[in-house]
Amino acid sequence: MSMHFSVLASGSTGNCFYIGTDNQKWLVDAGLSAKQIERLLDEVHIDPNELDGIFVTHEHSDHIKGLGIMARRYQLPIYGNAKTWKAMEDKIGKVTLDQKFEFPMASVKTFGDLEVESFGVSHDAAEPMFYVFRNGGSKVALVTDLGYVSERIKKTVEHADAYIFEANHDVEMLRMGRYPWNTKRRILGDEGHVSNEDCALALTDIIGNNTQRIYLAHLSQDNNMKDLARMSVTNILKERGIPVGDSINLYDTDPHTATPIYTLNNVYV
Repeated sequence: MSMHFSVLASGSTGNCFYIGTDNQKWLVDAGLSAKQIERLLDEVHIDPNELDGIFVTHEHSDHIKGLGIMARRYQLPIYGNAKTWKAMEDKIGKVTLDQKFEFPMASVKTFGDLEVESFGVSHDAAEPMFYVFRNGGSKVALVTDLGYVSERIKKTVEHADAYIFEANHDVEMLRMGRYPWNTKRRILGDEGHVSNEDCALALTDIIGNNTQRIYLAHLSQDNNMKDLARMSVTNILKERGIPVGDSINLYDTDPHTATPIYTLNNVYV
């Protein structure tokens, strides 16, 4: 049994994540144009005609921009919770009834050999939620777009083999940057985005013996840099005895380039 994934795009300009198994191929969010998503899927050699559907996290445009077109073009079912459906329905164009499915927050659904668990996050959307994916003994956790990482979230995502985890901004870059104060306050608030430091502190609590990879995601183009995020997170993890660069590696994500497909083959008894 195996599970494979790629961060197709991550950042304020658009987000899209691919997760697959031997029998399933799914997207999480479609926050770019359909043409861009098709290009990114091609980069990792995934045929969009083979997709099984799309899971939605929330209704912000950088997560649903190409959702309606992708669903119509490839006849894909869309899964989201009731409040997210209500908030995004007018934004994605006409989708047929047989493509609309509800995925309640804090629930688990099984799609063939892929188990998917949803969990709520604190963000300024109708009812934002993210996902944990399981196949065999492998676990992948997608955690972005949240103002803080609660103990409930930590318990849900702990001990994953791989994390796609938000490291949105460097606090000092944000405070000194060009954004108006209201925007800065939103980002720094409990319904905003997680900083490099808070990302690292949360990871310190949830990394397990099986953790292999951490992808730093949803970096701000104005208030962060890849090298800075990686250095900040690495330093804090190492200070706390986490073996970064040994058994655990950090990876960048990008708004325009997909990460190479990575396959987890672990089956734990």
